[in-house]
Amino acid sequence: MKFKGIIFDLDGTLVNSLEDISDAMNKVLTALNYPTHTYDTYQYFIGSGLRNLVSKALPATNNSDDEIESCFECMVDEYTKICTLKTKPYEGIIELLENLTSQNIKMAVFSNKADELTKKIASEIFPKQFDTAIGLSTEALKKPNPFEAIEISKKWNLKPEEILFVGDSDIDMKTAVNANMFPVGVTWGYRTEEELKSSGAKVVINNASELIEIL
Repeated sequence: MKFKGIIFDLDGTLVNSLEDISDAMNKVLTALNYPTHTYDTYQYFIGSGLRNLVSKALPATNNSDDEIESCFECMVDEYTKICTLKTKPYEGIIELLENLTSQNIKMAVFSNKADELTKKIASEIFPKQFDTAIGLSTEALKKPNPFEAIEISKKWNLKPEEILFVGDSDIDMKTAVNANMFPVGVTWGYRTEEELKSSGAKVVINNASELIEIL
């Protein structure tokens, strides 16, 4: 089957946002005199939304719902200020998107990052490539819930099986499986090839140009 659309995850797939996310959260932690974390540690906190990341970053002794909510609001404020400061597309991504655009492949972003931030980053770093960028607005619709992915397929008037779902995490692969889309894992993000395959990836690629071969 010829694939006609691609849904991309954002963080760890299209862009490396690790440092901006980590810096924002560490600033919040420092202000509270809590221990901070390394970039390597934050790599495993990313993927389930910023609220989840805040919960993982806080000390176990200061992890009440109220503390999480308060720190989440502070983190979002800090992150909004710097969310495109160090964040850059991965190698080969711009060329890939230009190639896909020339082939009239429909493309969208679906992230567990807050919807406002997802739209901000996508529009600033990729101003012409995506007709849709959807982030998290309701916890119940967070990936691996396939609802938003399926809504994108309806907007495109495509069958789910005509769409590639590209991501760097187990959550992305599970979302693809749940949506009946074709799961493609990428190894340049925040998770391992083994994790991607065990979560349902049908293909795992090591550089952006390999996606063209799948099409």
